[in-house]
Amino acid sequence: MRDEYSRPVLVEVQENETLTDTPFKRAADTPDSVVMRRKEGAGWRDITAAEFRDDVAAVAKGLIAAGIGTGDRVGLMSRTRYEWTVADYGIWAAGAVTVPIYETSSEEQVRWILGDSEAKAVFTETDGHTATVEAVRGELPALRNVWRLEPDLSAFTATGAEIGDDQLAAARGSVGADALATLIYTSGTTGRPKGCELTHRNLLFTIRNVIEGNLKQVFTVEGRSTLLFMTLAHSFPRVIQVGCVETHTVMGHTADLADLLPDLASYQPTFLLAVPRVFEKVYNGAEQKAVAGGKGSIFAAATDTAIAYSKAVDTGGPGLVLKLKHLLFDRLVYGKLRDAVGGHTTHAVAGGAALGERLGHFFRGIGLPVFEGYGLTETSAPSSVNGPDAVRIGTVGRPFPGVAVRTASDGELLVRGDHVMRGYWKNETATKEAFTEDGWLRTGDLGTIDDDGFIRITGRKKEILVTAGGKNVAPAVVEDRLRGHALVSQCMLVGDGKPFVAALITIDPDALEFWKSQNGKPESAGVAELVDDPDLLAAVQEAVDDANKAVSKAESVRKFTVLPVDFTVEGGQMTPSLKVKREVVAREFAAEIDALYASR
Repeated sequence: MRDEYSRPVLVEVQENETLTDTPFKRAADTPDSVVMRRKEGAGWRDITAAEFRDDVAAVAKGLIAAGIGTGDRVGLMSRTRYEWTVADYGIWAAGAVTVPIYETSSEEQVRWILGDSEAKAVFTETDGHTATVEAVRGELPALRNVWRLEPDLSAFTATGAEIGDDQLAAARGSVGADALATLIYTSGTTGRPKGCELTHRNLLFTIRNVIEGNLKQVFTVEGRSTLLFMTLAHSFPRVIQVGCVETHTVMGHTADLADLLPDLASYQPTFLLAVPRVFEKVYNGAEQKAVAGGKGSIFAAATDTAIAYSKAVDTGGPGLVLKLKHLLFDRLVYGKLRDAVGGHTTHAVAGGAALGERLGHFFRGIGLPVFEGYGLTETSAPSSVNGPDAVRIGTVGRPFPGVAVRTASDGELLVRGDHVMRGYWKNETATKEAFTEDGWLRTGDLGTIDDDGFIRITGRKKEILVTAGGKNVAPAVVEDRLRGHALVSQCMLVGDGKPFVAALITIDPDALEFWKSQNGKPESAGVAELVDDPDLLAAVQEAVDDANKAVSKAESVRKFTVLPVDFTVEGGQMTPSLKVKREVVAREFAAEIDALYASR
């Protein structure tokens, strides 16, 4: 293990470069080249470089006509769609600053983000989004305009018809690399969300060095394309959006997850990005389908073979027998799984939580490697990521070029590089606390760095539990493994100041339906009716026993309780980026926690 690892920068960002340079230059150089595909009916319509540039310019001119100037903040509340990207780049082209808002945000969250950022205007997508903004508009003295993305932007862009190209050029030229590009508010797991100040340099430096470094094969393969379905208010898909524009990767958008598999089948992307939960769902769904069709034993054997094949890749390569088994299951199982995500996908990138080594080996073994990465909103999304040329399953990869990572004396990961935010908006105290005296960002995450620079995350510093016996426990190891089980939706370990570690566990509603059909339970029975069912508890106990294998006895879960409800964003137990709000859960389920320790 080592205390610090860094890689030399490959691409420097010049002082006058901005995020709008590439789309305008490409439209001038190759106006008919395809840059995006837009869903229309059951198909996809090509969007050319010139068309995208014109749409961006029209939004920028509308903003200029409305009095939006250099550095002004503009909110953007919408699901993932073509107009999101157009509005984002249009705001930048006007010299302004984008303030993304999750489409699921409450009135209080919207009031805080628009108020704290002093946004002068906001784009909304639906009637519901508009109503949410209007409900708090009286408390937002800086907010002048609320514009709609739906049904299209034509009503808004028509207002900028009198703005000339010279005025647009002046607005674009009014900012440089170090100008503020976006304020992305943190999830707010502890206290009010803070606005991370990310500049044009931050985002350009990040994606250009990632592309030339860790993910070069992903973004340079011929015919490359991706379909964005994660919310663009999240920093991870946002930087991928920028990466697609910078690398001429064809990008599509979809917000309806119910139609995700049909959309993937018709769009046929070459790479995907998603949170690990999506890949867990893909695996669990395939397993359940196999079991229901009487082919559970075949799927289990295929899974074991895929994992063994992947592990063999790291230890000298698979032998002849394993190769033959792998070839057989590729025809029977693996090919069908690849077809389910479009048939052309060769890579996937995951972030936001741990995928787990078992699923990491499984997906690489079926020919769809999932590259895990690590980062924060404060670091323009990634700081490290695995890639085709350097992958170590179970880690979050090596830092990308231009990034340095260090471990502090207490195990906290510290990060430095031009991808790090310049600070928190209007919050000098929080900014000062976020950095060490010599300028390293405190990530709040605990981890290790191996001799080759691969980083392994072991937990969150603020989430460490200290049992009554003085044992320090990082919940993430067990929680991540538990969430990988088909029946488990969410979980939270407890035990701070207690004699042992216990867990609150929620049940995945889709998996429960399948489980009931396989275990003779009434179709009408919900989680609330089954929380004490011996068969369900036995199934969850198996998941707990498996997760406990990853930790010492003192860190293992001794008792658990199945909750009658799931943790959700709407319920207030989860952040929009799907992180558990531990303080909220601990408060709401205090009685259940007390009951775990009432009798031993």
